[in-house]
Amino acid sequence: MPHEAELLVAPSRGVFLIEVVGGLADALSGQKQAITQPEMAGPEEFVGQGPQPVDDDLFKEPMKKRRRSDRDQRFRAFPSVEQSALKEYEKLESRTRRVLSNTYQKLIQSVFLDDSIPNGVKYLINRLLALIEKPSLDPIYIGLFGSTGAGKSSLINAIIQQAMFLPVSGESICTSCIVQVSSGCCEQYEAKIHLLSDQEWKEELKNLTKLLHRPEELGREEEDAWDRADAVEEAIWKLQMFYGNGAARKNYEELLRAKPKGKIPTSRVITLKAEEAGELSLKLDPYIRTQRRGWDEGSAETQIWPLIKLVEVTLPKSELIPEGVVLVDIPGTGDFNSKRDEMWRKTIDKCSVIWLISDIERVSGGRAHEDLLNESIKACQRGFCRDVALVVTKTDKLHLPEYLRERQVGSQAIQSQREAVLERNEMIKLQRNKVLKEKLKRKLPADSRVLEDSELVYTVSAQEYWQQALLTEEETEIPKLREYIRRRLLDKKRRMATKYVTEAFGLLLLTDSFSCTDNLPNEYLHVSGLRRFVEEEIQLLEKAIDQCFAHIVQPLQEGVLNARSSYRRILGACLMRSRGNQGFHQTLKAVCLKNGIYASRTLGRIDLNEAITQPIYEQIDPVFGVIFRSGKPTDGSALMPHIDAFKHSLQEKMTEIGIRNGWKYDSYKKSFLIQEISAILGGLEGHILRKKRRIYESLSTSVQNDLKPCYEEAAQITGKKACERMKDVLRRWLDQQVAEGMFERAQERMQHQFHQLKNGITEKVKGSITTMLTLASSQGDGLYKELADVKSEYKEMEKLHRSLREVAENALLRRGMQDFLLRMSPSKSGPPKT
Repeated sequence: MPHEAELLVAPSRGVFLIEVVGGLADALSGQKQAITQPEMAGPEEFVGQGPQPVDDDLFKEPMKKRRRSDRDQRFRAFPSVEQSALKEYEKLESRTRRVLSNTYQKLIQSVFLDDSIPNGVKYLINRLLALIEKPSLDPIYIGLFGSTGAGKSSLINAIIQQAMFLPVSGESICTSCIVQVSSGCCEQYEAKIHLLSDQEWKEELKNLTKLLHRPEELGREEEDAWDRADAVEEAIWKLQMFYGNGAARKNYEELLRAKPKGKIPTSRVITLKAEEAGELSLKLDPYIRTQRRGWDEGSAETQIWPLIKLVEVTLPKSELIPEGVVLVDIPGTGDFNSKRDEMWRKTIDKCSVIWLISDIERVSGGRAHEDLLNESIKACQRGFCRDVALVVTKTDKLHLPEYLRERQVGSQAIQSQREAVLERNEMIKLQRNKVLKEKLKRKLPADSRVLEDSELVYTVSAQEYWQQALLTEEETEIPKLREYIRRRLLDKKRRMATKYVTEAFGLLLLTDSFSCTDNLPNEYLHVSGLRRFVEEEIQLLEKAIDQCFAHIVQPLQEGVLNARSSYRRILGACLMRSRGNQGFHQTLKAVCLKNGIYASRTLGRIDLNEAITQPIYEQIDPVFGVIFRSGKPTDGSALMPHIDAFKHSLQEKMTEIGIRNGWKYDSYKKSFLIQEISAILGGLEGHILRKKRRIYESLSTSVQNDLKPCYEEAAQITGKKACERMKDVLRRWLDQQVAEGMFERAQERMQHQFHQLKNGITEKVKGSITTMLTLASSQGDGLYKELADVKSEYKEMEKLHRSLREVAENALLRRGMQDFLLRMSPSKSGPPKT
């Protein structure tokens, strides 16, 4: 058929144009077959509708009632002022989606019997469908990142107001995997436990048995040290938990034939449901509460712990955590298993907010705290993270006599434990806020959003939140964290709703112009001059990106020189242990088995590749952050401002050409094309963020690939003096690789990644905009086609677009009134009643 030609489809996020062959033809074929069906199910089934009218009253009212009920439930976590704003944005988006659906259905019906469908109409139909299917809100992931015992689970329990819902670390247990907690419109509490696949477990099993291969001819002291090695204890613990006592003495083939103690579902997903929070907590407890080494027995659920890689918990209609927010309990070190460790890193990178959790006794220093802080800052560099905050937990703990003896501030006498706690917490905030900002400034651009926040440190107490023996609920700062969550979601919802309605209005502008009878043959869109201008601007954009990326070259070169002069010292520090090699042999073997990376629960995370390349990262971090920042252009060193400048230049030129050529009847098409340019270029930011991680990690990945044969050789070493021989192999290989240009190769690979990003940006921009202009310029097979009358939909969309400003003004007015009432209300401060 003629319309089974290439179809230009805009994906659901409206970013780039993708070629799909025969898509609309299939859709229309399905429509012809379904012409006699009288019912309409949803937007995804509009293609299957016949041209006859549908009795909307049969289903519209019940759907409307259900949606309103669901919407009210979703916003229960917000105060009334914020609820009003959210409901208005939700109503705007819902009505916009309905207008788009009606328009889409009319367009499908108008071309239903046509043998030839203009490409412009295909483009428009698929843009409408993409907007209809676009999710209303991407989840906001808030990562709680901290060591075991820091209080992550207790903090989540307090935020969701469910005491002991997640297991709290104690002497014999700890949270052992990534746990995600969110709320939804479900009626029950639900948990999904995701397990490693069979192949992923076999890979880990092979490494565990290699790790447990006992060296021959060990002396008594060496044998005792081998048994006490952290990596050995971890491996024995996992195998005994999964297969039972004696599993550590079996080889890989024997364990493959052995029967696990726990029952493993074939789907590799375990689903738990309960009516009450406490009921689900009891069911979930054995899966995420892991017995520490030394415990011989466990429940059937605990016995499959080594297979668990992720737990997703959904709360029904939470009054405290809004739908669209995901709290993620992230262990501090990663995992020995490659798949779990990869998930650990990706989970950190997808968080737009990271709360670094540290208890009051560890916050003033220590290697573990510094490692976690560095990992959080790296997430800002390579991932989606925009906000980092330090959450100090267990702040009710204070030994009053010792505090009074060491107290050096304030002349006012401390009258009680409560006053001492509040004073100490304020001091902690001031001190840690200053330290954190200084560290962030060294790594991030000066105009990063996180540096603009006045409050980077929170002092919380989950225990006092429940007991309120010393502090009020407000003074525990749990409500402040909830407010932070609500504020982030409200801001994101406002931005997404505004963008959605504006984009929809642009499409309806164009669609309505199709049925305009004033279109004269000699008054169509003249875009030849604009096309030449686009080609010239793309060349200028390419040069601007080259100049932007050139800023990384000198820091890279300086970093390579620093790495060459310091790699021996860094490796020596990684291989040195205060008590010699006792117990370190198998840990080092674990590092080599995993290509230079080992996540230990007691020793922390060991990453030789990252450590060796750290001097390079120290040089490039500030510049790298500047390149990928989203602020206004200053010296041309940031990427996104160049893309924004390209967009504005294109839009201004389009308006100029339109005025010169007399766009009397084609002003709708001008508005549509300006809006499409915004959609195409605006969507580039997500594409760039996804590529950023690969670019940033290319240095350590390059070194890891070059050292892989070294790690493999070292991992095979057994027998006497095995640890020293492994170290010698690592030193020898590293010397050889550095002499052969290992760091220079890493530099070239990072620069190549930057070059690929530049080419990807320019190719996508060129392809998308050129195709769009081609469609707009062709009168016979472009956007000109008499279609169904959509004037009523256009007028409705025009009203919705105008109401955006009114909604924003109403929200601002309500917020101002709320702030005024809070200022006028009596203060809640003061000691709690006993």
